[in-house]
Amino acid sequence: MPPTASSKAPALPRILTVPATGSTNADLLTLAGDRAVDEGTWLRAEQQTAGRGRQGRVWDSPAGNLYASTLVAIRPGDPSAAGLALVAAVALEETVRGILPDARALRLKWPNDLLLDGAKLSGILLERGAAHVVVGIGVNVAHHPALADRATTSLHAAGATVDAATLLGDLADRFAAWLTVWRGQGMAPIAARWSERAHAVGTALKVRLPSQTALEGRFLGLDTSGALLLGLADGTRHVIHAGDVFVV
Repeated sequence: MPPTASSKAPALPRILTVPATGSTNADLLTLAGDRAVDEGTWLRAEQQTAGRGRQGRVWDSPAGNLYASTLVAIRPGDPSAAGLALVAAVALEETVRGILPDARALRLKWPNDLLLDGAKLSGILLERGAAHVVVGIGVNVAHHPALADRATTSLHAAGATVDAATLLGDLADRFAAWLTVWRGQGMAPIAARWSERAHAVGTALKVRLPSQTALEGRFLGLDTSGALLLGLADGTRHVIHAGDVFVV
């Protein structure tokens, strides 16, 4: 069951862990709407029964992996909230890089998937509330699902010995640090770090848009908001704000 809170209840701990729930994102959206949690709160479930990824996909959620969400309050003067996808991505990449025995094959794929030797290691889902954004992060720690359209892996399969709770403790610190950079310096340093850790400019990509239109081209970098710039063979350039991206 999702956690509950009231105005008379004591403040929730920075990281609240529950044995199981439907979706940590859904729970935090409800708690934030009730003003029961503040920015910086993390909710982790050991298992989810209704985990979801982008575009409504089911997110397989067995015990042993990381399923956690955090709340970001949108303040006057903040950069575009869309940039939080890259904030979460660079924080997670930095965290995972620090615990892998060999991180040379670790790469970010737009907008925020983490790949290890081309195999999907994690996923990030942002959902908007009235005055806040909930950032959900799933990491294959002990297990990885078999997916029809892409390779997957886990931290344990790559030789790491970390558990989900320890991983989140480090991630929470790094996310807070990058969030401070985003608020104080804008998207430029976030995009620069993302670009250092991602597929190189010129990489061949396939993109499936939410409309199911398929595009193929070369990665041209990011625009100022963090959107993907895709150059097609006919010389046209597309700005991609949402879609599934595959490295060719």
